[in-house]
Amino acid sequence: MDDSPIANILGFTALASYLITLLPTILKVVFPQTKETGIPQFLLKRRRLIGIIAFLLALGHGFMMVQKRNFDFFDLKTLWIYIQGISTLLIFTVLAITSNDWSVKKLRKNWKKLHKLTYLSIFILTWHIWDKMLGHWTYLTPVSIISTMTIATLLIIRMWIENLNKQQKIESKVIPEKINK
Repeated sequence: MDDSPIANILGFTALASYLITLLPTILKVVFPQTKETGIPQFLLKRRRLIGIIAFLLALGHGFMMVQKRNFDFFDLKTLWIYIQGISTLLIFTVLAITSNDWSVKKLRKNWKKLHKLTYLSIFILTWHIWDKMLGHWTYLTPVSIISTMTIATLLIIRMWIENLNKQQKIESKVIPEKINK
């Protein structure tokens, strides 16, 4: 059994905060009726703040785990064992550093491309939770895995819907051009 409940709670809270940052667009695209509730707009206005909170909680989780397990970061074996957590924390760090108006202005279109790394994190986090908690689950583990996989599935559905909508727009532009010829 894992004897670091505070680290687990920090990790779980970081995960919950991160998942909340993914909700506005998922709700808007997959469940368009939620626009009327104002929930997507409410979350969208606070997305950067919630993302920075998720980063700080993840940083606290990582720091506590490093202290507890006395990691040797110069050992490649250790780095490989914790590659998912390290990768996610690196992505969160880049996203947190660039979650400000100055970065949006300076990076322009590249800012959006950079922040698409968040979609990679959802899959790395699922792997991280599954790998690290396998064999010593807490009551938070199934909630974490189910919520992460649910949001990942909804994210895939969102991307599929957006792709369909994009294809329909392209087709609607092509058809009038053929008629005019």
